[in-house]
Amino acid sequence: MAAGRMIGEGMRGAVRALTVTALIGLGVASGAQAEGPAVPMAPNPQLPARGAGVAQLAQTMMLSGVVDVMQAEGKAYGQQLRDEMFLGRNGAEWEGIVGAIYDPARLLADLERGLETELAGKPEVIRAAQAFFGSPTGQKILSLELEARRALLDKAAEEAAKAAAGDLFAKDGPRIEALRRFAATNDLIEMNVMGGLNANLAFYRGLADGGLFDGQMSESDMLSEVWAQEDQVRNDTEEWLWTYLVLAYQPLSDEELQSYQKFSESAEGKQLNAALFAGFDAGFMRISRDLGRAAARMVQGEDI
Repeated sequence: MAAGRMIGEGMRGAVRALTVTALIGLGVASGAQAEGPAVPMAPNPQLPARGAGVAQLAQTMMLSGVVDVMQAEGKAYGQQLRDEMFLGRNGAEWEGIVGAIYDPARLLADLERGLETELAGKPEVIRAAQAFFGSPTGQKILSLELEARRALLDKAAEEAAKAAAGDLFAKDGPRIEALRRFAATNDLIEMNVMGGLNANLAFYRGLADGGLFDGQMSESDMLSEVWAQEDQVRNDTEEWLWTYLVLAYQPLSDEELQSYQKFSESAEGKQLNAALFAGFDAGFMRISRDLGRAAARMVQGEDI
């Protein structure tokens, strides 16, 4: 059976919603290179415990706050997924499943393990990141980023932020040019588009793992379905990204934003961003596939 006939519009809507959740989860300051939808291997549980440097950096960068926001975003997405795919059934059970999948302790462990792996043998990156993000300016930036993420959980606040971003872009002044440079330096649009597509592919693979397609949707079918969503993913990504950047960095002075730009352009900044993206990506691929498996079983009325 052709993929287009197998996947209804409700499921497509659910997967498109996952894209923006993936974007939020991956973070916007990621500098890794995009290579096309491909779900990374899960983190190796046999890796040694994280080093003191990485643990301290994770604390400095407020990663525990980030994963708390990710859990809130995940709960909201879980409700949308239920409404799209199996409205009115097993609400309490599904909420428990989603809560377990987005468990903050597990998310934080994924991120820290990813940082430990990616930054192994790179103490200069950890030192540079500690120096920047541990400074008053760095802490201010991180706090503003978290506040913006929390604000965008509220639909009314999100709409207000979109309007404010639209007004600022219409003026096309120096601040917009600075944000465009920041986004280009970190390749934010392409990296987050690819992250969204990867998450969608992982979700489809989870649906297949859960038996929803009954073996009638091949890997090629899933890839075709995901690539067909690229334009929508890109539109969603750009709308969310510019809204977020304007909202988060509006309180920064030009000098503070320039200092962030300078760090992002440094070799250490690029390596840190790549490491952060790898950690978020691995964690979110696990989340997406787990959600797909659970949703497939729920749709089929199976006990989970």
